[in-house]
Amino acid sequence: MARKKLAVLISGRGSNMQALIDAARTPDYPAEVAIVIANVPGAAGLSRAAEAGVPVMTIDHRRFGKGADGKQLFEAALHRALEEAGVDIVCLAGFMRLFSAEFVRRWYGRLVNIHPSLLPAFKGLDVHAAMLAAGVKIAGCTVHYVSAEMDAGPIIGQAAAPVLADDTAETLAARILAAEHRLYPECVRRVALGAAPIVNGVVALAGEAGGGLLLNPPPR
Repeated sequence: MARKKLAVLISGRGSNMQALIDAARTPDYPAEVAIVIANVPGAAGLSRAAEAGVPVMTIDHRRFGKGADGKQLFEAALHRALEEAGVDIVCLAGFMRLFSAEFVRRWYGRLVNIHPSLLPAFKGLDVHAAMLAAGVKIAGCTVHYVSAEMDAGPIIGQAAAPVLADDTAETLAARILAAEHRLYPECVRRVALGAAPIVNGVVALAGEAGGGLLLNPPPR
């Protein structure tokens, strides 16, 4: 079976991008990173991707202007770039832009995001500080198909991480990030294999029986 082509969209350092690039180096991984696209010129992840031999591109959203018209023009340019690269699956990795409902519709079921909380709890930004302020005892991350609503859509997988008594937002973020680097490649693997279908609005993981206690789906 031909490997699926991934596009990874970033706005910053691209640590989850790197996890996907590393996973794709494994001969039996069912996908390859075909292109990395940043919306921020000079994003640190661009140089990391280039060093790994991955084609890179910058589409600066600011040059299209503000408002709905600017968003439409930016998304049209992004869509063209994805199609020209022959992309099958789009992976968001710290991509700090919200998509319109029309863009999501075009890529629905092929547009994947990772968020540093156990959704649907703690959407948006600054989630690590919010979790500590709420006093949660279990934190984690979620990989999901993107819907038109922010940080929503059918959940593909989740990983849990403990919250320690002396945690700061920074230490908790680092612990969750380590879980993200395990979870994201596994979930993308399932998507690439067609093993994470959306059925009646939720993801049915083929062959799973509850998964691991801290990581569902568990890595293979």
